[in-house]
Amino acid sequence: MTETFRVSAPGPYTTVQDRGRFGYVHMGVPVSGALDDFAYAAANLLVGNAEDRPTLEITFTGPELDVLSDADIALAGAEMDVAVNGRPVRTWRSVRVKQGDRIAVGQAGSGCRGYLAVTGGIAVPDVMGSASTYVSGRIGGIDGRPLQVGDILERGPGALLENPRYMPWFPLYGPDIHVRAIPGPQDEYFRESMDLFFSYAYTVTDKANRMGYRLDGPAVSRDPGAPKSIISEPSMHGNVQVPPDGKPIILMKEQTIGGYAKIATVITPDLFKVAQARPGDCIYFHPVTLDEAHGIYADWRQCEADIRHFFTPERGG
Repeated sequence: MTETFRVSAPGPYTTVQDRGRFGYVHMGVPVSGALDDFAYAAANLLVGNAEDRPTLEITFTGPELDVLSDADIALAGAEMDVAVNGRPVRTWRSVRVKQGDRIAVGQAGSGCRGYLAVTGGIAVPDVMGSASTYVSGRIGGIDGRPLQVGDILERGPGALLENPRYMPWFPLYGPDIHVRAIPGPQDEYFRESMDLFFSYAYTVTDKANRMGYRLDGPAVSRDPGAPKSIISEPSMHGNVQVPPDGKPIILMKEQTIGGYAKIATVITPDLFKVAQARPGDCIYFHPVTLDEAHGIYADWRQCEADIRHFFTPERGG
């Protein structure tokens, strides 16, 4: 392990995240991990890492880091101002930093989460098979908490790049977010409200975090005679649950169980869009069938494979 960064300013909520902590939901331990899987994997590819290495997940405003040893870095995700020694550098591409440099990540102009990868990945002990930080449970990352001033971040083993890398394609984040969703699993409770749910924009409120995004907009009513709640059951990332006030909540990666009926589930390829939504942004839901969702997912996986191929050694990417 190599000491690589000293934290001089942590940002409001910067944590270590990897793919997530799987296999413990039945014990009340959520998956956690990077909310925007695409930007997270892209940042790692840009510095030559395996796609599952730990990164820093930066929310709204980033940290200031003093560089303690040479490394390649890349920031993917939200459009954030990044500077090395006061000189602006671009996101979605690799940047070589040297001992004595200072990295400053500013406020997000669009989107809300950025992923800062470094050669070899951020090195912290695994807890239950993952480096991801679960702040509510105080596990993973650095003592189960966001970064603090004075933290020393180490990186794992990894070679510096022979040539800089850039992303051949990346998403742009705007205030109008369109996501596709499969009705259910309790869609039979909402037959009379289904058209309303899929026809109107819902606004992201300030109650949006790694557990869930509470939305404002037309209230979704249960059908006459439908139960007001269900027996608590496991939840998954992308479930859209409807509490008694009828205002939908999109569940994220730090929710394990719930007793509210779920009108729909956002499909996997669109979850990164939700992860980048900001308070005040509008989310539009569009219905798809399970077969359509499988086709979209296959296309998305092919897109990921094409990007992966772009960085294969024979291409020199």
